[in-house]
Parts: sequence; structure tokens; C-alpha cells
Amino acid sequence: MDRILTYGGRMYEPTIRMLSDIAHVLLDAKILEEGDRELYYMYRDLALSRSDRDTIVEHELRYDITVIPPAMIGREYVKTLGHYHPAAPGTHHSYPEVYEVLSGECHYLLQKHEGEVIIDVVMIHASVGDKVIIPPDYGHVTINASNKELKMANWVSRDFTSVYDTYVELCGAAYYLTMDGFIPNPNYKNVPEIREVEPGNFSEVGLVRGKEMYALVRDIENLDFLNRPQEFGWLFENVL
Repeated sequence: MDRILTYGGRMYEPTIRMLSDIAHVLLDAKILEEGDRELYYMYRDLALSRSDRDTIVEHELRYDITVIPPAMIGREYVKTLGHYHPAAPGTHHSYPEVYEVLSGECHYLLQKHEGEVIIDVVMIHASVGDKVIIPPDYGHVTINASNKELKMANWVSRDFTSVYDTYVELCGAAYYLTMDGFIPNPNYKNVPEIREVEPGNFSEVGLVRGKEMYALVRDIENLDFLNRPQEFGWLFENVL
């Protein structure tokens, strides 16, 4: 299937995440015996114009789109590998991220740890137009538990690389989402129950339901929280 994305008159080829790429985080790893296959598609560093690109790069940001077709992986719904973010330089806070659902629907499964202990697990079910901020110090997995293709965008600092180690070492997130509901991951100890949180409006930084967040390239200072999380505690207090 042709997965070229045309955006701003330019064609982008995706980075393709294969089933084998997420083998270490699966509930049913034996599914790999049936053969490898494509799971989802990541389009990095997009811009609608050269001027927009210059603005985005100048502010050390990146705009991406990810497409996750509906699928089952054994008993699980299709999901991303899962990752944490490193700490922003000079702070004790990891970089945040913000997502928007462009089509389909999505479950964002967030978790926070202190040392080797998970102290919070949060599920946010988002639909078209919803914005979801991943606050500092939370890892996250994206799950498409619907029968529709999920297309989502994200703004993130361009100054870091995702950290996958914890998810790989513990065979995934603290919970797996299956057709029968959530199954705890036995590799985690004393995990709290999942809290369900609704997507919010964050009008103070220009993130409003139904208004595409790419438009923030015109008011890009609203996205300063992505590079300077230590200055936006008031914002993150209202996220979860």
C-alpha cells in the first residue's frame, strides 16, 4: 500500500514500525511466529511552507503525524512501542509533548515512576479534535482500540531522542489493553489502578478542541512549554 503523505506540496515517506520492532513489549509474543507485518507509519518534521519550517526550526520544535491502522496483535489492540522523554537541560523535568487526534480515536496510556515503582497510571480516550498533553516525567503508549484508522499529530521539542529502555525491559506498559479489557503486566510490582481522565482545553497556550494545533506555528510562543517545562508547572497541574 502506498503510504506517501503529501503535506504542504511536499511528499514524505514514512518511517515504518514493524511488528518485529515492538516484539519485546507484546503480551502475546508468539504472534511473531505468524510472520512480520507493518503496524504504523511515522512522518517526521512536517511543515506546510518553507517559512513555517524556518519558524519551527528556529523555535527548536518539530511537527509530526503518525498513522495507525486498526489491527489486533494477538489479544492486544495495535499500539506504539512506548517511550519516556529525557530531562530538559538544566532541569529535573522531562520534556513534555502534545498530541491532537486528526481522525479516528485513540487511547493514550500514561505512567509515571519514582525509582523502580510506578506511582500513577492514566488513560485518556481522545476523539477527533481533542488535544492531549503528555506532562513531564510520564511515559506513554498510544493504542488504537477502534475499527478506524487513527491519524494523529504531535508537537515536540526537536532537541531530544525518545527513551524506550524501560518499556523494553519490562515487556511493555504497566497494562495491556485487550478485547477483554486491561490486563496487568506481571513484570511490574504493586501497580496502581488506572485513572481515567478526559482530554482538556488548554486555551492559555492556544490548545482548544476543534482548532487544529498546527496553526500555532503563527503563535509559536504558545509552545514554549515544550522546551522549557520548568516554567509551566501551572499548566501541567491541570493536565491530569
